[in-house]
Amino acid sequence: MSNLTLEEMSTTYYDVLKEIGNIGAGNATTALASLLGSKVDMMVPKVMMLEFKDVGAILGGEEQEMVAAYLGVEGDITGSILFLTQKESAMMVAKKLLGDFCSDELGEMERSAVKEVSNIITGSYLNALATLTGLTIYPSVPDLAIDMAGAILSVPAIQFGIMGDKILLIESQLTNEIEMDGFFIMVPEVDSYEKILTSLGISL
Repeated sequence: MSNLTLEEMSTTYYDVLKEIGNIGAGNATTALASLLGSKVDMMVPKVMMLEFKDVGAILGGEEQEMVAAYLGVEGDITGSILFLTQKESAMMVAKKLLGDFCSDELGEMERSAVKEVSNIITGSYLNALATLTGLTIYPSVPDLAIDMAGAILSVPAIQFGIMGDKILLIESQLTNEIEMDGFFIMVPEVDSYEKILTSLGISL
């Protein structure tokens, strides 16, 4: 196993991540519009490399209440994905999806609706990565958590730390009939990073 860290990622890989963000966002927009039965626009995703300690501030502060879907990545590469959105945004999506059946709290039905949306968004990004790399990649069933950003981020912090002090984060913003800021963090295991780079023709 090499000592590859995110700090050593090449500009080419960073550009590929931006392309994954763009393709994934486009796929997610189409799928969500079909699911929600309404027009959905997605702003051009922002791809950021930042220190883990600064992630909370990007999310609106460590005390910001968030809904997070945590998924495992399986197939040719392994790792994990964290998709986060503010609780208010999650409720807005649940109400759009469930209509009159939606309550004012994130109960079992509402959580199921948010999981479905999270599945679509994370699946769209993974499909984009699979298309560009030719690798077989698929997500596990998501676990959903509702808590303050700081508490949610404390769970995968150790795994993130394995790759170095910095992580890559994709921010996507849905607009039109719903408003939703989503934050997508994918953390492949070290060997999987090398597989991704090799499949893209990037020498280590």
